Amino acid sequence: MVTSRERGAGAEEGTGARAGADGGGAPHAPRRRGLLKGFAGLAAGVAFGEPGEPGEPGEPGEPGKPAARTGLVLLGTYTSVPGGGTGIGLAAYDRQTGRMTAAGTIEGVADASYLALHPRGHTLYAVNEQQDGSVTAVRMADHRILGTRSTGGALPCHLSVHPSGRWLLSANYLSGSVAVHPIDGTGALGEPSDVVAHLVPPPGPGQESAHAHQIVTSPDGRHVLAVDLGNDTVYTYRLDTTTGRLARIAYVSLAPGAGPRHLTFHPRGRFAYLANELDDTVVVCAYDPATGDLSPGPAQPTGSGPRGTVNHPAQLLVGKTGRFAYLANRGHNSIAHYAVEAAGAKLRLLGTVPVRGDFPRHLAFSPDERLLFAANQRSGSVSVFRADPGNGRLSPSGAPYRVPGAACTLVHF
Repeated sequence: MVTSRERGAGAEEGTGARAGADGGGAPHAPRRRGLLKGFAGLAAGVAFGEPGEPGEPGEPGEPGKPAARTGLVLLGTYTSVPGGGTGIGLAAYDRQTGRMTAAGTIEGVADASYLALHPRGHTLYAVNEQQDGSVTAVRMADHRILGTRSTGGALPCHLSVHPSGRWLLSANYLSGSVAVHPIDGTGALGEPSDVVAHLVPPPGPGQESAHAHQIVTSPDGRHVLAVDLGNDTVYTYRLDTTTGRLARIAYVSLAPGAGPRHLTFHPRGRFAYLANELDDTVVVCAYDPATGDLSPGPAQPTGSGPRGTVNHPAQLLVGKTGRFAYLANRGHNSIAHYAVEAAGAKLRLLGTVPVRGDFPRHLAFSPDERLLFAANQRSGSVSVFRADPGNGRLSPSGAPYRVPGAACTLVHF
């Protein structure tokens, strides 16, 4: 483990370095599009959802009244791969059983591989994971596209909204850079206020360059953290909420070749859990809210079986109570189930459950966390599980729901 603390904007050559119009990226994606090759066998032209009439999404219940029986799931898809989707899918789901029913498509949003909602819920944001990377804003009231803006890089694969609701953060995978866009009062996006390239440390074993894979705000709102698979590093930034510019203040390097992909905080905000895509491990990291420093612990198993099993862990999900954590295992095609112990400082693997699909890329809870949705990229499906609030165990709920090009599932309400 290597840790670097930085004071001020220009401590090293990578601090504050701005990517050019093409993001400074390599001319091709050596690994990322390779992970999409399993789509080739998916029949072209398959529509969203199951046969039958589209369901009508329900509204949240008013105080003192029963909640509506149905909610809404937003489905991000790859559109440029064989058998892919046609935009952002919409599905109603039964709050009790999890059964999903087709409710339309927001067309005109290409390769929406990751989705995020504005904190007030009025606007949906999607990455457009293409060579000329961009992000798109969609008004939820009428599904009108409010506009698309360049991310200043290539193949953006993750985005999140700052808790203030005024800034959109995105990660350009191929370019190894992160971007910030202002959000106006309507939810629409402005041109990037900052694009920062990950120039140091150098790429990890087998990597040609940095590959930014995620960017999130810490629970305390003080720091922005960016996870980079290409150079085995997590960066800590401070966001100037007046100018929208990032200042890097620290970074920590994981084991060479770990390939960190996705970081999730415990709800108490003192620990974070990191999924390493390349060496098939999970790491618990202590987080210091005062400095933004991460301190990684030892690598832990993902439940994928004996060493040598081909598995690429994707996303970690932690419940609001902080008692249980779940990990999507791509390759082993399972969801690992962990007990969270010692006030968040420890993960204990309890077991795995088959995901009933191929290559689970993304997990999401229903608002009450009694249902868990898993987007299976290669099988073009979403599996639904009941989550036991007492012991965290998952049990399948109905047949998987067909979603061509499935990449991300986001429960709106």
